[in-house]
Amino acid sequence: MQWETVIGLEIHTQLATHSKIFSGSSTAFGAEPNTQANLVDLGMPGVLPVLNRKAVEYAVRFGRAIDAHVAERSVFARKNYFYPDLPKGYQISQFELPIVGKGCVEIVLEDGEVKTVGVTRAHLEEDAGKSLHEDFHGMTGIDLNRAGTPLLEIVSEPDMRSAREAIAYARKIHQIVTYLGICDGNMQEGSFRCDANVSVRPKGQAEFGTRAELKNINSFRFLERAINYEVERQIELIEDGGKVVQETRLYDANRDETRSMRSKEEANDYRYFPDPDLLPVVIDQAFMDAVSADMPELPDARRTRFQEAFGLSAYDANGLTATRATADYFEAVSAATGDAKLAANWVMGELAAALNKEGLEIERSPVDAAALAGLLLRIRDNTISGKIAKQVFEAMWSGQGSADELIEAKGLKQITDSGAIEALVDEVLAANPEQVENYRNADPAKRPKMIGFFVGQVMKKSQGKANPQQVNELLRGKLD
Repeated sequence: MQWETVIGLEIHTQLATHSKIFSGSSTAFGAEPNTQANLVDLGMPGVLPVLNRKAVEYAVRFGRAIDAHVAERSVFARKNYFYPDLPKGYQISQFELPIVGKGCVEIVLEDGEVKTVGVTRAHLEEDAGKSLHEDFHGMTGIDLNRAGTPLLEIVSEPDMRSAREAIAYARKIHQIVTYLGICDGNMQEGSFRCDANVSVRPKGQAEFGTRAELKNINSFRFLERAINYEVERQIELIEDGGKVVQETRLYDANRDETRSMRSKEEANDYRYFPDPDLLPVVIDQAFMDAVSADMPELPDARRTRFQEAFGLSAYDANGLTATRATADYFEAVSAATGDAKLAANWVMGELAAALNKEGLEIERSPVDAAALAGLLLRIRDNTISGKIAKQVFEAMWSGQGSADELIEAKGLKQITDSGAIEALVDEVLAANPEQVENYRNADPAKRPKMIGFFVGQVMKKSQGKANPQQVNELLRGKLD
């Protein structure tokens, strides 16, 4: 039997506010356990939540980015369940009236196909605390620093049909929220987490199969592996005569498998009801206009502009807009040098390779945009060649100085004096009469490749400082 996979994702994005969604406690990562939880976060009697305006702004910003309906009136509800890291005994979330309604995003698949994935809703909620199982000798510790951290839960339609599609969608949402500046996207710190609802059905069947929910996956690689494992598990189970049960499962990265955590709850299990301590959120047109005016250029629009304004290929434009920081860096280098193609080649070439080798994000690059632009300007004005520029870049990366300082200190200035270059060319031709004769007797179609030998000899004599273009022109003139 041929099977079809059906996947929907619930993505929890931690909003980049300085304080929590209903209290003034800090949201900074890495504090000592239980040092960033106040009376509101702890659910102490008599305390009242106060909504963080910035969290609402960020939710609206996301809604506008995916062309979704933004509700003029949304309501917070209490989602009731018991767990040790949930001190109030309920989570404040949104249920029937979320702040963001239906929208959509476009993803580009590996074969270049563009697919639209629907977004069902995005709602505001508070995070729970964290259970710690290590170093407690069979007991569990509770850290409530995360309790009350603002989240935007983004729920997709079940529109994805493979793990690769799910990864493309998750990456696109990650790109959008980081471009918007509403989430730092740090998956290692839990700022961006995915739950995957996975089911299978016979191809051609309209009804969905029974789904399993894979919880709290914090890397794209693990998300892909977890989905693929779960699809195989469900198919094998059904083909062996069993039935898939609706449940929540955890992914164990060490064993590369999913395992049952608990039976899957329905909405009525949580006994949702409007939170009596919080008024409905009412958004007026002035608020919407203010958010719209502050919207940054989104990745799809920026990619198109890079292609049209700078004449870049789709491949280059995709790479340069992968993150907002990379796009900003490229634009700064391009503006300073007046050469977008040269800037693109260096940002995606030497710079990207160096960052990858060191495991650094572009924001932490030892060579900032102004410094790289200074180096590229020396290529453009023929002070140094592209080959010498790579040596200078390595020295800049290791903190030895600016491009101009290094060129001067190391005597790397390119030789552009035609008389000096001609003397070098004459020396090389005189020293290699046999190769000169072979060149002149060769088929004209083969000569462009053969001239490389002479260029190499001249560059060697000049210690790489001779202008390659002038060397080629002089050699062709003399040899032909």
